Amino acid sequence: MSNTPEKHLGQKIRFLRKQMGYSQEKFADVCGLHRTYIGSIERGERNVSLQNIVKIAQALKITPSELLSDIR
Repeated sequence: MSNTPEKHLGQKIRFLRKQMGYSQEKFADVCGLHRTYIGSIERGERNVSLQNIVKIAQALKITPSELLSDIR
């Protein structure tokens, strides 16, 4: 299976989350989202809404455009 935009975004979020030292559970709390939802995003199973991209970017202390840069 090819590396879809959803998988690429999920990998990037996982990498940045781990860099910040967050567990999935703690990260989900900071984002205001459910842990299983974060897990499904990181696995590339979700097409994430703009609203949730903004929440995730804020939790990672980056802009949404930085989060989405290099997603192909």
